[in-house]
Amino acid sequence: MSAPEPGQDNDHRHEEGRFNLSAWALRHRALVVFLIAMSTIFGIISYTRLAQSEDPPFTFRVMVIRTFWPGATARQVQEQVTDRIARKLQETPSTDFLRSYSRPGESLLFFTMKDGAPPKDVPEEWYQVRKKVGDIAATLPQGVQGPFFNDEFGDVYTNIYTLEGDGFSPVQLHDYADQLRAVLLRVPGVAKVDYFGDQEERVYIEIANTQLTRLNISPQQIAQAVNGQNAVAPAGTLNTPDDRVFVRPSGQFADIDALADTLIRVNGRSFRLGDIATIKRGYVDPPETQMRSGGQPVLGIGITMQPGQDVVRLGKALDAKAADLRAHLPAGLKLAEVSSMPHAVSNSVDDFLEAVAEAVVIVLVVSLVSLGVRTGMVVVISIPVVLAVTAFFMYFFDIGLHKISLGTLILALGLLVDDAIIAVEMMAVKLEQGWNRTRAAAYAYTSTAFPMLTGTLVTVAGFLPIALAKSSTGEYTRSIFEVSAIALIVSWLAAVVLIPLVGYKLLPERKREAHEAHLPDDHEHDIYDTKFYGRLRGWVTWCVERRFVVLGVTVALFVIALAGFTLVPQQFFPSSNRPELLVDLRLQEGASFDATLREAKRLEKTLQGRPEIDHVVSFVGTGAPRFYLPLDQQLPQPNFAQFVITAKTVKDREKLSQWLEPTLREKFPAIRTRLSQLENGPPVGYPVQLRVSGDDIATVRKIAEQVAADMRADGRTTNVQFDWDEPSERSVRFEVDQKKARELGVSSQDVSSFLAMSLSGYTVTQYREHDKLIGVDLRAPLAERVDPSRLATLAMPTPNGPVPLGTLGRVVSDLEYGVIWERDRQPTITVQSDVKAGTQGIDVTNAIDRKLESLRASLPVGYRIEVGGPVEENAKGQTSINAQMPIMVIVVLTLLMIQLQSFARVMMVVLTAPLGLIGVVAALLAFGKPFGFVAMLGVIAMSGIIMRNSVILVDQIEQDIAAGHKRFDAIVGATVRRFRPITLTAAAAVLALIPLLRSDFFGPMATALMGGITSATVLTLFYLPALYAASFRVRHDERAGRGEDAPEGVEP
Repeated sequence: MSAPEPGQDNDHRHEEGRFNLSAWALRHRALVVFLIAMSTIFGIISYTRLAQSEDPPFTFRVMVIRTFWPGATARQVQEQVTDRIARKLQETPSTDFLRSYSRPGESLLFFTMKDGAPPKDVPEEWYQVRKKVGDIAATLPQGVQGPFFNDEFGDVYTNIYTLEGDGFSPVQLHDYADQLRAVLLRVPGVAKVDYFGDQEERVYIEIANTQLTRLNISPQQIAQAVNGQNAVAPAGTLNTPDDRVFVRPSGQFADIDALADTLIRVNGRSFRLGDIATIKRGYVDPPETQMRSGGQPVLGIGITMQPGQDVVRLGKALDAKAADLRAHLPAGLKLAEVSSMPHAVSNSVDDFLEAVAEAVVIVLVVSLVSLGVRTGMVVVISIPVVLAVTAFFMYFFDIGLHKISLGTLILALGLLVDDAIIAVEMMAVKLEQGWNRTRAAAYAYTSTAFPMLTGTLVTVAGFLPIALAKSSTGEYTRSIFEVSAIALIVSWLAAVVLIPLVGYKLLPERKREAHEAHLPDDHEHDIYDTKFYGRLRGWVTWCVERRFVVLGVTVALFVIALAGFTLVPQQFFPSSNRPELLVDLRLQEGASFDATLREAKRLEKTLQGRPEIDHVVSFVGTGAPRFYLPLDQQLPQPNFAQFVITAKTVKDREKLSQWLEPTLREKFPAIRTRLSQLENGPPVGYPVQLRVSGDDIATVRKIAEQVAADMRADGRTTNVQFDWDEPSERSVRFEVDQKKARELGVSSQDVSSFLAMSLSGYTVTQYREHDKLIGVDLRAPLAERVDPSRLATLAMPTPNGPVPLGTLGRVVSDLEYGVIWERDRQPTITVQSDVKAGTQGIDVTNAIDRKLESLRASLPVGYRIEVGGPVEENAKGQTSINAQMPIMVIVVLTLLMIQLQSFARVMMVVLTAPLGLIGVVAALLAFGKPFGFVAMLGVIAMSGIIMRNSVILVDQIEQDIAAGHKRFDAIVGATVRRFRPITLTAAAAVLALIPLLRSDFFGPMATALMGGITSATVLTLFYLPALYAASFRVRHDERAGRGEDAPEGVEP
């Protein structure tokens, strides 16, 4: 007697004594419907409360340590301050690397913590850094100010406003800003309010050298007199029997006139300060930084948000408050918004939600067209329920809406209907075969629930390395795992609980045809007895019979894909699609603030009248504040200015960029300019970076020149430059004749004080006005401060009378380093460049790096060339992901073994996982998409998607064999019956990714997944049956059962 058709006589075997969740749901319909309704309602409410942001939150593991040593050269700062601090910080176990620059009078050190440090431990690590630096503070040279610590380097300003008005002084702007600040801090969700471009007040005492000479007064005498009168010092108390009375001497300056009335007594004579010097109130001159908008200096007001708040809600509250504040400002004073993260986030979320809606429509169409209206509606109804419950768990686990979570929702949409399609398809098949609805619903659970659960968990495990990765990149992309895991697990629950309920209501039972009336009640109609399935059965049979040909072709395609992968462009993260452009102006080291300001004004005029521009903001003497989380922030330098140009649209940004790039080269040939877009992912700066490190600066620079030559020789690079130049800071060294100085009764300190007063001036006291502290500086008039040739002729007061400064020594002009960059206490020059459009920085960097092998081999001991920028960060991210791959493999193998309980079958499923690379490479090459970090995460996760279908097919084959069918027939029959659900789930997954194709961020991943899933579907249907037959030596003519190679009761 011949064996029955696979899958027909085994369909009665759902076990009555075994718990069946679908059957339970049908028996308790009212309770289950209530729970589903409540979950959906809670999910909708949760969605409205999800925090919205532009980027996912990730912890900046960078602290900035700033120290001042007035009067010291860059070399002295590097040796006596920077090196001492860095040496101590290297003892900190959490140190990843130290990067520092030393400038004349200033040390700035970036302490970067290891990526593996958990975010919750970061505050404790910052405390340890402060403690270690505090331990050595007493060993720093005399006169050092600081160190000062900034562990809020990663704070993002959600909104930036400018306060400006013709006729309003900087002091008036500051006073009004203080009033606005007090109001803004009361807005719920606001953490702090900072100012940019605020001009610090100063009181200047200007006295000419001729006056000092005529009166024989030294600067120290003026300083002592002013400071002595203005000092706040305890004068004691009177203790009476009843009270304690404080004694307060007068003399402190109540106003500028009181300062002018100060008496200077010299050699028995008294002089009123206002009679011998000019006293005026002004601002720090030159200013350290300046913010500009509309061609005028403005005061910037930046707002940061409290952690966990919704930036869009905060933006609406700030918009309302700003409108109210504008109504109460005096005429002529304007409060303008120049940067709004809430608006950017709102637009971004709207775009993504539109993409989500498109994906939902695509999945609905696929379900309705492929399954029919009634069967498709069962799947359709499950989608909003699954999304709502997913939103509830996102709210519960504090996962907000941002570009990563929203993109992942689109990715998950194609996957979350898989289980629903499999369950409803199985139920529909049984109904078509003549089963009743209750039995069909219960059978869908018995036959597919646990293979689906295993497949779901295997898919989730594919994202596991992202969740466990200990890196900033992993932290940035972690919500890919979180959202996918939630959506897929919820979708499985919906498939075994919601789908049977809805299917029971919507799916009709099959009515027997007239010619079937004589058949018994348990007879099943064979729905696969059609022309199409007949052809499919023939194709599968051919593959199984010619299994080694199929396996050979598959292996060959895989090898070709591996070779082709070398041709795929590599990428870290793509540029952002925000409308801003950044323009950097960097003058030579040693350039003054005034020179930088002149160039900034020139660029302002160049940009005027461009129709693509919405508004322009510039920052002179510093970089833009962090208005965007991944901003590669630039720090204060007098020779640097940065423009933030906001175009009206992204298309306008591209048009403006094409015009601006040659314009900058043409109109600003003498300075280094850079035009760039905002980045996605952790900030990395220039796309091509190579670091040269060693002990001797001259040798490092010589090696860097060779690296730069190779970089320029690559035709894909543009704007090749160093991060610090040759010695270019002009200095005038006054070499004191110590013998002559001693004879005249003066010291080097006296000479330094005199020169400080005569040139830039120095602070002698502080003027206290309400809650302000305003420095009082003693200096020479402007004419004496700008002419180095007059130094030798200045008359310096001495105990024996004034003498020309030239008699005390000689003036020597020199060049010195304006800045010394170091990495881990070694001088380091970074050779960096941009790349031409359509070129990926990682590809260019790797090509240049390979050319440097011969140079590397010839380097002196202690010198090295290292890759930096995107290549380095990408390697860190990949390393952190790869480190977690063994855990993923263990979890996947464990899940597969629990389900399949056979080493051979587990290995068979695992061998299908990497074959999706065939379609990945083909798709990326065909559409010219780069393989970036996000695409890599998608490909890793795709292995779980592939194994999911493989598990379900192998399990179906095993069910048929266990029912007594021939193994050959079981392989062919199971493949034919799983064809529809496998292709439908693949179509849903692939087509749901279409909206992501237009995303610069997720587009490459969507392309890779579409190609990989498509090829994997074909492999599952034709390669896997051939692999099964080859693995277990299945023959066409063998008897029913386990086969000759698998004795009864023994699992292969």
